Amino acid sequence: MKRDGFANVRIHQIEKRFLRPASLTQSLSQGENEGSHLGRHGPLLRGKHQPARQYFRPSLFAFLRDLRLNNNRQWFLANRARYESAVRNPMLEFIGDFGPRLRSISRHYVADPRPIGGSMFRIHRDVRFSSDKSPYKTNVGANFHHATAKDVHAPGFYLHLAPGEVFVASGVWKPDDEARTKIRDAIMAKPHAWIRAKSAPGFKAMCVVEGDRFRRAPLGCDSNHPLIEDLKLKDFLAITTLSEEVACSPDFIDRFQGACEAAALFVRFLTTALDLPWV
Repeated sequence: MKRDGFANVRIHQIEKRFLRPASLTQSLSQGENEGSHLGRHGPLLRGKHQPARQYFRPSLFAFLRDLRLNNNRQWFLANRARYESAVRNPMLEFIGDFGPRLRSISRHYVADPRPIGGSMFRIHRDVRFSSDKSPYKTNVGANFHHATAKDVHAPGFYLHLAPGEVFVASGVWKPDDEARTKIRDAIMAKPHAWIRAKSAPGFKAMCVVEGDRFRRAPLGCDSNHPLIEDLKLKDFLAITTLSEEVACSPDFIDRFQGACEAAALFVRFLTTALDLPWV
């Protein structure tokens, strides 16, 4: 099944249920002088400032399951109101409410709640070059990308909701050769910063680095380099695997924010490697 952007990667399941470690906020604040993601916007909006709210309900996943069995225009048009109430509108509301939280991570990343041209991926598939002519996607996704690089291959935080498959992907999916070379050069020039981004307690507790790899050492990379497996990456993604139950919980926006925070140093490294602003 073809998917958008970050969703088109092989996902390894994380055995422990996703929880935000109590030490995460402390560890990130301690890392401020070492490239912490926190900017000038102060504490993140949580608790009494933003009451718990259930954005996604089982009806979202039920609709997507039914769409898998009835992936045709006639069925979709007959069920369009159901799509809008159970899938589209909740996702747009989630995107809008996540905006202030995202700006607390980096003011250069965008949460755009417009139904067309915003953070939410459209439900229609591009079937021009695909042997699968099914007209609709059977997942819903939102990409919170960098403001100055708006395509799906730019750094971003991606949310994917599908029956049996809920995850967050943070990083860069299939960068072009120039961008990939910049990231590799940054890893070789600043290996300690790269290792620190991947070894932060919150990152290790919540994220798994995923992405396709080249079989051989890329041009300009020593095959004996201690970070050669990272230098061989085609994608640079930190994956947090969740569940339908978590997605439908009232504190899901906190959990999604926690996953983004956990990967923030990782995404910051990639962002600055591509000469894009973070703070």
